[in-house]
Amino acid sequence: MQQFIYPAIFYIDEGETRVYFPDLDISTSGPNYDQAFLFAKELLRVYFLYALSNDFDFNFPSDLEDVSKKCGEHQLAFLVDTILTTKDFKDFKKSKKID
Repeated sequence: MQQFIYPAIFYIDEGETRVYFPDLDISTSGPNYDQAFLFAKELLRVYFLYALSNDFDFNFPSDLEDVSKKCGEHQLAFLVDTILTTKDFKDFKKSKKID
């Protein structure tokens, strides 16, 4: 089991809650905070499944306080985590196979 915890910046834009992971340069959004948070957790999970399965390098997480200092008006930084299990990797590898 592996756990990844990264700071993300949450903000409202055009009626959606947007989430940006500055260390990974990836983003997602949802219709409200709750959905955006769940989508952010899933994005982090898929990102690391792909990165680790393909031996890609990735940035280590920044300190939450440092990311908070970079937030603009109406932006908030929160930690988002995901956990990867051996089963996740097996399922991911199966999904990549072409019949």
